[in-house]
Amino acid sequence: MQDYRGIITLESGKRGGKPCIRHMRITVYDILGWLAAGMTSEQILADYPELTQQDIQASLAFAADREHHLVAGVT
Repeated sequence: MQDYRGIITLESGKRGGKPCIRHMRITVYDILGWLAAGMTSEQILADYPELTQQDIQASLAFAADREHHLVAGVT
């Protein structure tokens, strides 16, 4: 799994403290929502040239890690 710690940032005053991409105002949840809506990585990168493929992968890794921690906490 990719190490997303250098890409995903948390700032209390930005986007309500949601995890963002490299101090930008684009959140992990924005990227996940676009992917869930059927956008491809290529489409996202074309619409948001400030993003990289690594940013998208980091968002997926962050979500997977968070899900793992939620499931592990239940068992």
